[in-house]
Order: sequence, then C-alpha cells, then structure tokens
Amino acid sequence: MKGDKKLLNAWAFYDWANSVYNLVISSAVFPIFYGALTLVKDENGQMLDDTVRFFGTDFNNDTLISYVTAIAFLVVSFLSPLLSGIADYAGNKKVFLKFFCYLGASACIGLYWFSLDYLWFGLLCYFIALIGFWSSLVFYNSYLPDIAYPEQQDAISAKGYSLGYIGSVLLLLICLAMILKFETFGFDDASTPTRLSFVLTGVWWMGFSQYTFYHLPKGNKNGTFTKNLLFNGFRELTRIWKKIKANIPLKRYLGAFFVYSMAVQTIMLIATYFGIEELDWGGTDSTTGLIVSVLLIQIVAILGAYITSRCSARFGNISTLIVLNLIWIGICIFAYTIVTPLEFYITAGFVGLVMGGIQSLSRSTYSKLLPPDAVDTTSYFSFYDVSEKIGIVIGMLTYGYIAQVTGSIRYSIIFLGLFFLIGMLLLLRVKKVEIKDSLG
Repeated sequence: MKGDKKLLNAWAFYDWANSVYNLVISSAVFPIFYGALTLVKDENGQMLDDTVRFFGTDFNNDTLISYVTAIAFLVVSFLSPLLSGIADYAGNKKVFLKFFCYLGASACIGLYWFSLDYLWFGLLCYFIALIGFWSSLVFYNSYLPDIAYPEQQDAISAKGYSLGYIGSVLLLLICLAMILKFETFGFDDASTPTRLSFVLTGVWWMGFSQYTFYHLPKGNKNGTFTKNLLFNGFRELTRIWKKIKANIPLKRYLGAFFVYSMAVQTIMLIATYFGIEELDWGGTDSTTGLIVSVLLIQIVAILGAYITSRCSARFGNISTLIVLNLIWIGICIFAYTIVTPLEFYITAGFVGLVMGGIQSLSRSTYSKLLPPDAVDTTSYFSFYDVSEKIGIVIGMLTYGYIAQVTGSIRYSIIFLGLFFLIGMLLLLRVKKVEIKDSLG
C-alpha cells in the first residue's frame, strides 16, 4: 500500500544492497587496483609511465578508463528510455530491476580475473557492471512516486542514500581489513583479497536486494506483451517528452540538473584517480590513504543527506540546490591547488557533505515536480536518468581529453567547476516560476 512504512523501508534498502558497487568498484578498491596494474613507478613512488596498450593503441591509463566509462554511460542513456517505456506499458518494472541487478553483480564477480594480459575481459566486466548498476537505478528510482506520497519523498530518498552509505562503508571496511592484513587472512599478497573484494561486492548486491524484491510491487499497470511492445515504448516516451515540455518548472529543472549532475558524477568517478596521480604521498601508504578518504566521504555524506533534507523542508528544494552548487564551485577551486594528503582529506570531507545531499535532493525534487496523477513514472524517470547519463558521457570525455592533452587532471577539475556555475544559474530560472508543494 502506498505510504506503508514497511514498503518504504524495503525500497530504501536497495540502496544498502547496490551502493557497494558505487563505493568498491567506482570509487575505492577498483580504481586503486587499476592504477597499480597500469602505472609504472620508481622505487621512490614517482610515476615513470602511465601508458596502457589496448588493441594495438597506446592510451593514457586515465584516458582509457574514462573512455570506457563514457561509452558505457552512452549505452545506458540509450537503453534506459527504451526499457523504461516497455516496463511502464507492460507493468513489470520489477523484472527489469532484478535483471540488471543480477547482470551488474555477476560482472562485479567477473572482475576477479582482471589482468593486463586479458585487459579486454577486465574492461568488459567493468563495462557490463556499470550498465547493470545504472540501468537498475532507472527502475528503482521510478518506484519512488508510486510508493511514497510527496510529503514522504524527501525523507525516504535521504534514508535510501544514508542506508547505501552505511552498507557500502561496512563492506569497504571488510575489504580494507583483508587487503591491509592479508597475511592474517592467510593470503600471500594483497592481490588476492583485492580481487575477492569484487566477488564480495557482487554477492552482497545480489543477496541483500532480495528483501527489496520481496516487498516491491510488480508495477503500476497490467499490460501484456505484444509484438508492438517495442514501438509502444517509443511512443510512450514521445508522449512523455511532450508533457515535460509543457511543464515549465520540470523542463527548466531538467536543464539545470543535466548541467550540474555531469560535474557531480564525473568528480565522484575520478576522485580516486586524482589522488593516485596528483598527490605527493611521501612515506604514507597511498592505498590506505585513498581508501580512508573514500570512507570519509561516505560517512560525512550520511550527515550531508540528513542536513540537506532538513534544509529543503525549511528553505525549499531549489534554494537548497542553489547553495549546494555554490559549495561545489568552491570545492573545485580548492581541489586545483591541493598537493598533500591532508588537503585531500579536507576536500573529501566537504565533498561528502554536499555529495549525499545533492544526489538525494535532486531525485526527490524531480519526483515532486511530476504531475500528481502520473502513472507512467518509469518513463518520466528515464528522462531524468538519461539527462544524468548523457551529462556523465560529456563529463568523462571532457575529463579524459583534458587529461590526455595536458597530462594533468587538475585542469579537468577547474573545467567541471564551470558546470556547477552554469547549473546554479539555471536553477535560478526555476525559482522564477511557481512551483507547487513549496519547492522554493
């Protein structure tokens, strides 16, 4: 039943299940593992070579992973509208949610066999895991307006992100213990427990998602599969786009979200790579330092999501998002100058504070702006997700190109700061129109 506490908690619990991918694979263990495999350093830890040969072509290692990431998000951006339209028509969004969950989790397990000798296989698993994670979120996010009333959505969205941060931190601590104390666990070196971290991520994701799958309804329609189902999905999306264009607040909000979200997601994806290549770790263990910084981001993000939820209730969603973008601009400017681990930790703390808040509030703000009688919510959320994914494609390609040309990620960070500035200006346009539910 809509608004039921058990149903809302079951929905939010999927964040606990799937967020381990975002932390272990996207942010912490895999980037460090990839860097260790692809970087050549001298005995003092200074980088000698960061070139990777892939299918006969030499790439900067950062550029290669950013291009693979961008292509994967491009696939997701085209796949999501098609599948979401079909799911809304056929009323089986839970089937799609489960399929992409299992696809992504299985690919995480496949990363156990990642090596330079079979680089294509490792990057393929990384590619598929990314598609599985982000495609599942299309259907997961679309449940929010179906199961929660508008006045519940900010809080339950923030709760989902908070559960995700707690669960992912817990698994990362387990992985960190295995990697740093590998001899205690009976391993000869840190490589095997690092690879096992990828297996644990897939098993955790599949296992804990069962609670969500058990409680979530099948969908909000009772359509059936027909030979025209594929085309019905496209027609549904065309109809939704016309509705979005007629909804001025929603249309303007999507424009702003597109711009600032490309910077948010790109920074989240490149933060660890930045720490690997741009910082002077001295005698400090960079692996431990980087994982500690990622943990710091996750822990502070729990507080950030809660504070943002309270601020949006008092000052309005749009006003709060404008302030968050302003803070992000300051973070980008400061990040350009950092060289020491301490400065990196300070930056990580501020990133965590605003990361959880801007993600949680962006999702619930969009949900509030949907028409109150909307039943085809998956198609609406596909536009939200497509905006985010196309933005990430642009952000990652920009980052990769600038890193390749300049040899430094620092210039990419400054360029991403411009996206936050433009996003903030576009959000001011949203404030000029009347928004129901006091989004502000």
